[in-house]
Amino acid sequence: MIDTHCHLSGDRYDGGLEPVLVAARAAGLSGMVAVSVDVEDARAAQAIAEAEPDVWCTAGVHPSEAGRPHDIEALRALIEHPKCLAWGEMGLDGHWPDPTLAQQRLLFEAQLELVARTDASGGPKLPVIVHSRKAVDAVLAMIDAAGLEGERFVFHCFTEGPDVVSRVLATGASVSFTGVVTYRNAAEVAAASDLVPLDRLMVETDSPYLTPEPHRGAWPNHPANVVHVSHFLAARRGMDPVDFESATDATARRFFNMPQPSTA
Repeated sequence: MIDTHCHLSGDRYDGGLEPVLVAARAAGLSGMVAVSVDVEDARAAQAIAEAEPDVWCTAGVHPSEAGRPHDIEALRALIEHPKCLAWGEMGLDGHWPDPTLAQQRLLFEAQLELVARTDASGGPKLPVIVHSRKAVDAVLAMIDAAGLEGERFVFHCFTEGPDVVSRVLATGASVSFTGVVTYRNAAEVAAASDLVPLDRLMVETDSPYLTPEPHRGAWPNHPANVVHVSHFLAARRGMDPVDFESATDATARRFFNMPQPSTA
């Protein structure tokens, strides 16, 4: 299994990162994507990816960081790293009032413009991890205005209903689900997951956040818990868990252009 979105850097885990990685491997994970929330976090994730053969990284600035200045141009060098799989996470979050949506828009626009400029200059044409909460129409409009193909985007930690996921899917984008989909009070999210084709469906933990059932409420969440998200979604589709994991892993490896796991 692949945890397509987790946060591994910094002091997020009591006891350090090593036990987290050991538990993930014991649970059968073959890969983890360490997603960044700002430039320094991207550098830290890159260092982990350099040290761990089954960890990859990303480069982007989260909308929650829009209230302070960032050296957006520094992301250009970070995405050149051979273990950097994607831009992001970036986007808009309409749930919290601070930073304002106006500030978030400026940050998102600057990153989308950098993606387009990097493409035009012959740089790596990487996929983009999107954070979108209560802002999907604005996010989709900004992606369209940037002239970037919808197929390059994954809407991570999807927490809305079937009507919203239908608008996302219409652009060609992929969708990823966290432990939220397993919660009893998230029936709309589960219903949305049913609409996503397997070749555009991914699973993640967003660790250390959003621990899935049957461990909801435990802190911190770990990449190992991605198996619970996968098993929940497989059961909704009446699929064998192994077949479902194989399908979603194939989607993740294709979307992120990840190497196949070693069989040695």
